[in-house]
Amino acid sequence: MNLRRWPVVAAAGFVFAAVVYVLAVLTRAGQTIENAALRGADQDNVSETDAAWQALGQITVYSLAAAVVAVALVGVLRKRWDLTIAAVGVIVAGQVVVQALKRFILPRPALVEVTGDYAHNSLPSGHTTIAMTVLFAAIIVVPWKWRGVLLFFVLPWATAIGQYTLTAKWHRLSDTLAADGIALAIAALAAWWLQRKGSLQPYTGPRRVGRVVLVVFWSLVAVATLALGGILWGFSLANEGLNADEWVIYLGAGTFASAGSLIAALTYLACWRRIG
Repeated sequence: MNLRRWPVVAAAGFVFAAVVYVLAVLTRAGQTIENAALRGADQDNVSETDAAWQALGQITVYSLAAAVVAVALVGVLRKRWDLTIAAVGVIVAGQVVVQALKRFILPRPALVEVTGDYAHNSLPSGHTTIAMTVLFAAIIVVPWKWRGVLLFFVLPWATAIGQYTLTAKWHRLSDTLAADGIALAIAALAAWWLQRKGSLQPYTGPRRVGRVVLVVFWSLVAVATLALGGILWGFSLANEGLNADEWVIYLGAGTFASAGSLIAALTYLACWRRIG
């Protein structure tokens, strides 16, 4: 197995998060567009907003602890302490890193006037990080033959959380995208540690058709959402500049958030291809 894949993916995740921060937070244009997306969220259907609040409200200290216990239990039942340590470490390290970055390291300068009580949270998003690190931890600890089931149940939830943070106006798009990159980087470093110590072995069993279908389906969804976001923002910003319709900007931000989470998840899953 190629040892280089993990550090390359880790570096790419961290670089992506840094680029997102610079473009979206440290520029007037970036802040203007993201604030417009938050104002556009005010126009969303009440039922959608309620659903977002409900989904985000279920992510608490207790539910996070339950997720950690569940991940650890799978590793213990498999008698794989190395995988257990790596998986739990991804979830814990994810929160340590993003909370430190958000609270102490990455400022949000006031480059534009903000109207409305929006986004007290800032970059990176803790909720998105929780969702993505739980998904990545599960990929690490779950046996190869069960990853398709994991993909079916956990990936839609993890992807939805990032978009929900925008709908509920808890976070801006950059907060979610940066969280995706950081979570991916930390999970890649954990896998690199496992591979260096000889914990990862190639899987030589038969290919599972159901999983292939799921991967193809979610890959198409990721491409479609990314393209849709580009179309929404591209036409709107090209025609109206930074005064673009806030509803359209919000819709584009939501699709970009979903695409970001999907691409991060599929990238990590691809790195684990044929690894038991």
